[in-house]
Amino acid sequence: MDITFRAELFEWRGPAPFYWLALPPDASEEIHAEAAEASYGWGAIPVAVSIGGTEWETSLLPRDGGYVLPVRKHVRLGERLEVGDDVEVSLSVAPRNGRAANGTGPTM
Repeated sequence: MDITFRAELFEWRGPAPFYWLALPPDASEEIHAEAAEASYGWGAIPVAVSIGGTEWETSLLPRDGGYVLPVRKHVRLGERLEVGDDVEVSLSVAPRNGRAANGTGPTM
């Protein structure tokens, strides 16, 4: 499953700051339809992500009936992203197929 969307980068300040993009409702609905097949637990969905010229693997996390995408520091710095930026994202759900929660193992 390939999904492209735009979302505003926001910061959540917990014990350490984290930066996120909230998937729009239509994208979250598509992901939810695949969740049982792809999730490795806790509702986390492994994905391969692309923003600009940067690609990485991470997991979507459930939030308020949808999903949020964590944006790593190297991605923010490399793509010069700031809180409030409207970011274009492409992602693909990576079915489990033996994939461990830490991202090791087969992908797509």
